[in-house]
Amino acid sequence: MARGLLRHAVPILFAGLCLFGIVVAKITPPFLMSEMLVRMSRNSVLVLSLLIPILAGLGLNFGIVIGAMAGQIGAILIVHWGIPGIGGFALAWAIATPIAILLGIATGSLFNRAKGREMVSGLIAGFFANGLYQLLFLFAVGSIIPFHSTSMVLPQGYGLRNTVDLSTIQYAIDGLIPLRFQMQGVEIRVPIVSYVIIVAFCLATLWFFRTRLGQQFRAMGQDPHIAAIAGIAVERNRIVATVLSTVLAAWGQLLFLQNIGTLNTYSSHEQVGMFAIAALLVSGATVSRATVGQALLGTVLFHTLFVVSPLAGKALAGDAQIGEYFRVFVAYAVITVALVLHAWQFTRAAHEARKSAR
Repeated sequence: MARGLLRHAVPILFAGLCLFGIVVAKITPPFLMSEMLVRMSRNSVLVLSLLIPILAGLGLNFGIVIGAMAGQIGAILIVHWGIPGIGGFALAWAIATPIAILLGIATGSLFNRAKGREMVSGLIAGFFANGLYQLLFLFAVGSIIPFHSTSMVLPQGYGLRNTVDLSTIQYAIDGLIPLRFQMQGVEIRVPIVSYVIIVAFCLATLWFFRTRLGQQFRAMGQDPHIAAIAGIAVERNRIVATVLSTVLAAWGQLLFLQNIGTLNTYSSHEQVGMFAIAALLVSGATVSRATVGQALLGTVLFHTLFVVSPLAGKALAGDAQIGEYFRVFVAYAVITVALVLHAWQFTRAAHEARKSAR
C-alpha cells in the first residue's frame, strides 16, 4: 500500500492541487470540461511524441522543439501561398514531414555522438535550431528568399512579422465534424476528428511497441551494450527513434496551431518541449519508462492545472498573475525533480553493480 502510494505520489499530488484550485476558484464542471476538451485535443500528440525516445533509452527528448519548428514552417508557407482549409492543412503536414525527417536525422546523429547526455544535447540542439530559425525568418525571408506578402513581411521589406494569421486553416481538423452542446449555459465544443486522430496515434504507438523494431527499442532502453551484442543496430535505431519523435512533434504542433488560429512566429515553439515533458512527468512517468496511459493522464493533470491556477490565484490573492507564476514554476520544478531522481537512481544502480562485482 505504502509503496504504491509512493510510486504514484506525483500524480496524486497534482490531482490534489487541481482539486484544491477547483474548489477555491469555484470552477463549474461545464466550464472545466469545455476548457479541457480543447486543451486535450491540441496538446496530446505533442506529449505522445516523447514516448518512443524514452522506450529507446534516449530519455526525455527536449529536441521536439525542432519538430515544432518544422510544423511552423509548413504553416507559414501555406498561409503565404493562400491555400485554405483542410487542403492547406494537409499540405502543411506534407511540407513539415520531410523537413522534420531531415532535422530528426541530424538530431539523432548528434545523440549518437553524445551518448548518455541526450537530454542536455537535445536542449542545446533546440537552442541552436532556434537561432537558425530566427536567422531564416528575421533576415533571409524577403531578402534572400522571395517572400513579398505585405501582410506577413515587416515594413522594411524583409523579415516575417511577429504574428502570422492562421485563420485560413483554423479548425481545419477540429471543425470537420463539429459537435456543440450547451451545459448550464456553457457551450461545449467537441473536436471529434481531432480526438479520432489522437486515438489513432495512441493505437499506432501501442502497436509499434509490439513490433520487432519496438522490441529492439525496448532492449536498447534496458541495456544498449547487450542489445548491440545481440545484433541490434543500436546507432541506426537511435536515429530512427529521434526521427519518429521529431515527425510526431511537427504533426502535433500543426494540430495545436490549427486550433489556436494564430502563430507567434518567434515564440510559439519555445516552450513546446518544456510543457510536453512536464505534462508527461506529472503522470508518474520517468526518464526511462513511460506509457500511452501516462501521457494522456499527464496531459489531463497538467492542463487542468493550467486552467485552474490563474483562477485560483485570483480567488486567493486577487491577482491571476500569481497563478501564472505558479504553473510555470511547477513545469520547471517537476522536470528538475525527475532529472535529479534519474541521476540518483543511475548512481545507486552503478554503486550496487560495483558492490555485487566485488
